[in-house]
Amino acid sequence: MKTKILFFLSAVVLCSCNHQEDITEQEVMNAIKKFDYGWNNKNLHTVDSVLAPAYTYFTQSGGTFSRDSVVATAGENSYILHDVSRTEFVVTTYGNTAVVSSRWKGKGIYRGAPFDEDQRCSIVLIKKDNKVEILSEHCTPVKANRIFH
Repeated sequence: MKTKILFFLSAVVLCSCNHQEDITEQEVMNAIKKFDYGWNNKNLHTVDSVLAPAYTYFTQSGGTFSRDSVVATAGENSYILHDVSRTEFVVTTYGNTAVVSSRWKGKGIYRGAPFDEDQRCSIVLIKKDNKVEILSEHCTPVKANRIFH
């Protein structure tokens, strides 16, 4: 009898340790809104708090920015946003992972050069230990009047 109880308790502990809660659309949207708030308001702590330790940003030119570089850019005095919006959200969840398509538009100045960007962004989020974090992001410029065949 003791062996059966011990086996049952071991199975319960093993199952509960390996179980990750599914990510919800509301959790995904909250994390993105928190990130955008931090980014738009130059709040490095908020930006830092929502990025996964292994976060990577994939640049338009095919390079990558590390997590530390992205956090530093968010607080740079030479990065100034005048107008910014994120719209057209499409959220796909799968277990503890989500992929989000969004449209990001921003106008401002970066290191003395003005920018006016219209981008389609893909954001990957994960839920681990009951915390939702952004794992990666890639944004591609939206070109006007582009037709694909």
